[in-house]
Amino acid sequence: MSGAVLPTSPRFPSLLQDFFCQRLIGQRNVTPRTVATYRDAFRLLLRYTQSTLHRSPVALTLADLDAPLILDFLDHLEKERGNCARSRNLRLVAIRSFLRYAAHRDPTALPTIERVLAIPTKRFDRPMLGFLSHAEMQAILEAPDRSTWSGQRDHVMLTTLYNTGARVSEIVGLRIADLDPVGGASVRIRGKGRKERMTPLWRSTTKLLSDWLAHVSCDAGAPLFPNRHGHPLSRAGVEQRLRAALVTARVRCPTLRDRRISPHTVRHTTAMHLLQSGVDLSVIALWLGHESPATTHRYIEADLAMKERALQSLQEPPSRRLRFRATDRLLSFLDGL
Repeated sequence: MSGAVLPTSPRFPSLLQDFFCQRLIGQRNVTPRTVATYRDAFRLLLRYTQSTLHRSPVALTLADLDAPLILDFLDHLEKERGNCARSRNLRLVAIRSFLRYAAHRDPTALPTIERVLAIPTKRFDRPMLGFLSHAEMQAILEAPDRSTWSGQRDHVMLTTLYNTGARVSEIVGLRIADLDPVGGASVRIRGKGRKERMTPLWRSTTKLLSDWLAHVSCDAGAPLFPNRHGHPLSRAGVEQRLRAALVTARVRCPTLRDRRISPHTVRHTTAMHLLQSGVDLSVIALWLGHESPATTHRYIEADLAMKERALQSLQEPPSRRLRFRATDRLLSFLDGL
């Protein structure tokens, strides 16, 4: 009687394609941005393995992706590509996610996979959050030339960015239909993980958006802030328009001259101004679409004025000035050096 035929292990190319098509897109229904992040991680990894192992990606096996190779790849990202620790960790997260999927499809590769999964993420310093004063933010909002179509768009876009505290990906994803049809006093924002939130708008922002709608397509699915060709602005496009506004704003507001400012700085500014106005942290977390309250707590750490007010509420402990006198000749000798 012949023995049972053991199933063959799936090939690496099939595993990777199934991971993207079945696992990420079919089962988890992740956003296109997540797919792009994972895709870029494997593009870099496969190009690295091709140059180091001298083997085409379709010829790779799971055994090739062992811990030493992955560690060398992560070092390559930092030392040769100049990636920061945060970017390195994102690439490692993508690799880990794939290998966890592969472990269920090919148990024979478990020893190799477990060693890779044991690679820790790299810790990194978290700098203090930078934010703008009310005067600095106002100078940026007033900088675009509103006599032109693009200048009017930039003014409305930057005002909406400040009002909502939206991420760049969220602001470029806004459509005409996302505005509240009844008065336009709020806007629907699609955040990370397909989570939606409604954010209220100031009356001035509502008025600006209402006037702006006369200059863009009336199609509900059209972008709220298009480029000249009617397509949504890209992330790089928003950053470029902010840089253009800063050129003018720095002339009017000298404190902006030596500062590095990005669209995310405007998001931090919204949070800090809400906090300084007495808005509760839980409300700010909902406003910004934070998944974890710990993220919002970082704004308290960055607000020196709040810490100073807390310090003023404390009573200083009484203290007497004491003069030190050395009681030993050897100590007296050391003090005199």
